[in-house]
Amino acid sequence: MGRRSRGRRKQPGRASEPTAVTEYPGADGSVLTLRNHLTAGTLRQLEALESRPASSGEDRWQRRVEYLFERLTVRWEIAGLPLEGQKELLGRYRMGSSEERRRVREAITEHLSVHHPDVEV
Repeated sequence: MGRRSRGRRKQPGRASEPTAVTEYPGADGSVLTLRNHLTAGTLRQLEALESRPASSGEDRWQRRVEYLFERLTVRWEIAGLPLEGQKELLGRYRMGSSEERRRVREAITEHLSVHHPDVEV
């Protein structure tokens, strides 16, 4: 077992609570599952994305959407195939059609308006 694995083992007596999630079904049968909570550290990093001086507005917006997608998405089922790993989720989002990306942004926007009304996409 490597160092990273040892450090990530659950500590005795520390019970992990199940993550509260919300599912957003798509018209095509896909289901996007988003976690309901963003940590304070995530919110700070989200603010830091806005302060990049050399970025265009479009670039900052794209980075913000991808960042929120990474932090919120727990699972994405497309055509019966569940995707759960962060790398595969982000890769699938990036190679998705413009319609798929639009539906994901709409789900994230709806989700944030309910669970984090102070955060915008």
